[in-house]
Amino acid sequence: MKNLKSSGQKIICLNRKASFNYYLKEFFEAGIVLKGSEVKSLRDGKASIADSYALDKNGEIYLINSHIPLYRQSSYNNHDPKCDRKLLLNKKEINNLIGRINQEGLTIVPTKLYFSKGKAKIQLAVAKGKKLYDKRLAKKKKDWRREQARILSRNK
Repeated sequence: MKNLKSSGQKIICLNRKASFNYYLKEFFEAGIVLKGSEVKSLRDGKASIADSYALDKNGEIYLINSHIPLYRQSSYNNHDPKCDRKLLLNKKEINNLIGRINQEGLTIVPTKLYFSKGKAKIQLAVAKGKKLYDKRLAKKKKDWRREQARILSRNK
């Protein structure tokens, strides 16, 4: 994936499936607790947050099912690629997120993993799942916009 640079951010990976599968309502930025070999692997631009989500465990938010591959040059001190990673948020933000998950039936989905000023950050979205017919409608609109662009380019 290309490393896009905008406003001091080096994007590692994006979750393109998130906007297709969910209605994204509100965005948060969080830090991640990582080991050294995980940071080295992220700097290589290798990570996947496509099927990941966030849950609360004992009053803290954890990122579940994210994949950061093993760092080849690391020896005995390597990490587990699929382990749960703690997210760094303020207590007020954590309480807000836990309340919204439990009461409103929403979920927390990561949308973007990036470096900001040398620190690994993740953008989280509070989201509500789409139904199958909503996904079909979104795909139909996307195909129609693509077809319109083709027609307009032919006419020019």
